[in-house]
Amino acid sequence: MAYIRKFETGSGATGVQVCYKEQGKVVRTVHVGSAKSEATLKKLMKKAQGIIDAEKKPLFNLKKYDA
Repeated sequence: MAYIRKFETGSGATGVQVCYKEQGKVVRTVHVGSAKSEATLKKLMKKAQGIIDAEKKPLFNLKKYDA
């Protein structure tokens, strides 16, 4: 399971990470970036969601039904 983690850095910025859990333990962390403004934070959140979405497997393979 993957989720987005926001946290405060030592410099006062907001850090964004994508964390992966297996059996209740964090097994992998991908640092997306740090933001000092709300606009930058919004961009980082979209980028983090894109990382999660890129690794998802589709539930159905609809390409084999296209004519």
